[in-house]
Amino acid sequence: MHLALTDDQQFFQETTRKFLEQEAPIATVRALADDPAGFDRAWWARGAELGWTSFLVPEADGGGSLSGAGVLDLAIVAEEMGRLVSPGPLVPTNVVAMAVADGGSAELRARVLPELVAGSVVAAWCTGSVGGAALGAHVSVRAEPDGDGFVLGGVAAPVEAGGQADELLVTADTGGGLSQFLVPRATAGVSIEAMESVDLVRRFATVRFDAVGVTRGQLVGALGSAAAAVERQLQVAIVLQCAETVGALDRVLEMTLEYLGDRTSFGRPLASYQAIKHRFADMKMWLEASHGVAELAARAVQDGARDAAAIVSAAASYVGEHATETVQECTQLHGGIGVTWEHDLHLYLRRITLDRNLLGTPSQHREHLASLLLDARDAGRESSDA
Repeated sequence: MHLALTDDQQFFQETTRKFLEQEAPIATVRALADDPAGFDRAWWARGAELGWTSFLVPEADGGGSLSGAGVLDLAIVAEEMGRLVSPGPLVPTNVVAMAVADGGSAELRARVLPELVAGSVVAAWCTGSVGGAALGAHVSVRAEPDGDGFVLGGVAAPVEAGGQADELLVTADTGGGLSQFLVPRATAGVSIEAMESVDLVRRFATVRFDAVGVTRGQLVGALGSAAAAVERQLQVAIVLQCAETVGALDRVLEMTLEYLGDRTSFGRPLASYQAIKHRFADMKMWLEASHGVAELAARAVQDGARDAAAIVSAAASYVGEHATETVQECTQLHGGIGVTWEHDLHLYLRRITLDRNLLGTPSQHREHLASLLLDARDAGRESSDA
């Protein structure tokens, strides 16, 4: 994103990029393709030392951000990880850390947050089906009262890093509304089944809860009142996803421009042909617009803007739509080599395609945006009538 970076943010961006280029280059991503975890925990802990897991956690709980705007700082990491289709549970771990920091009891925060911030513990968010609660997805886990606690039952899928997580943040229907519980993966009744993923290093799982007992001390936020928290968690996740996609898209265009400049046809670089220039101009325009709308969404979520939900859906729709079109266009411009396993383009196509569909497709986000606009219109009419 084209954030107006402070000196500290600029240095952090450069440090993160150098770290990823040295410690997790594309060759490492390819090598992790058959690894069950998809990332190295020691490497993740070193990333945590750079601050990747602390930006959404208050200083009082061991966190802290560079600029006081944790969402914007974290978006820098997401974009840099997108440039190298990096491994690691960036989104789920940070979403869970934010949720616990915002709604967990003092005891829960003290138990979980230090290890999450240190990168020694990985967390996953078990919410509804693809799309998230704010897009009308079904929350498929229920929590029934049981003495002083609750019993969880149901299935959550797909859960990013579900098979690698030590802690699970479970969004459940408690009858009168949504509630969230932090459940250790080793809890009796929790079973996890790995799912296939189009991405080489992003891992997903189906998480089943079979009469899983939890206490009130594991409750994150007030009982039956988690809808607003879930909405914000989803917005943060989508913002980070958009930033990652823009970073990947940026690198795809760089890669394609380099290829078109080096490759010749009839004695001329491919980049010199007018028809190709026109196609590249369109893609460059889509990229710059994606930068802009992704930044707008990040700032709206950071500031808690009233129209943040609409802006986030607009960003997800635009970035998802144009990113996949752009990477397909770049693949075509590479010719035959662009569709080989040896070329890196397919790694970016996989990541961008996954991000397009994971938290709501462009069409779902447009429907959500239309619904928000209609609600705002109806509310305006009621106000006028009154």
